[in-house]
Amino acid sequence: MKFFNHLTFGQYVPSESLVHSLDPRCKIISVLVLLTGIFVVKHPAVFALWGVLLGCITAAARLPFRLVLRSAKPVLILVLFTASIHIFFTEGDPLLQVGFIQITRQGLVMAAYMGLRLLFLVLFASFLTLTTRPMELADGLERLFSPFVRFGFPAHELAMMMTIALRFIPTLLDETDRIMRAQLARGASFDRGGLWKRLKAFLPVLIPLFVIVFQRAEDLAVAMEARCYRGGAGRTRMYPLCWEKKDTVALGAVLTLVVLLVISDRRLFF
Repeated sequence: MKFFNHLTFGQYVPSESLVHSLDPRCKIISVLVLLTGIFVVKHPAVFALWGVLLGCITAAARLPFRLVLRSAKPVLILVLFTASIHIFFTEGDPLLQVGFIQITRQGLVMAAYMGLRLLFLVLFASFLTLTTRPMELADGLERLFSPFVRFGFPAHELAMMMTIALRFIPTLLDETDRIMRAQLARGASFDRGGLWKRLKAFLPVLIPLFVIVFQRAEDLAVAMEARCYRGGAGRTRMYPLCWEKKDTVALGAVLTLVVLLVISDRRLFF
């Protein structure tokens, strides 16, 4: 079993679902709408409704729910850190005090809200990469940014960089896994000793990983130059994007659901 097989960010999972068949521009805008709606959630009952919506989208995409949950594992440390800050540094009605450390009721509430918000942000954002091929995602971003090209915005270059970054995340994880296995075979230990000892144990992994990263970057640059790549000017696409009726319906449904959830949250909270 690989060390990083629980990471799903940047990976595409093929499936014949409605979500996979949507235009990438529709999915990008829908995810942005969902992430915006999550920021205004304040009532516990509405958080539960967002969880139901997450399950419905997972079922519509025909993805294993466990696979979607794995995308939140890389940010669990950030969630715990954010929750800890709110627990120990939010003023309010004290529930427990040990010396200068004080836990308040408001701190626990804010910690729960912020932790759930971060989890939902990552889970909903993961649908974009799980259901969209990197090239389609790049084309969608480029088309969305194309109106700003007249103002000097590098739409094609930005989309290409994001595509390359997403494409090489699984590759770099595989390389890291291979290097760690090689170091373990030579007697290395990554889970023993204190923090400083564990950090020193990762140096034999980081150094060859950086060498591999720069080598792959150089190989990619040479391959792009050999194919006469000179940017997006004058380039055509084998499969041009086409906005269909189902994309309009899907985007309208997402907008309607988010507006209803925001209105429900406002009425319940106030």
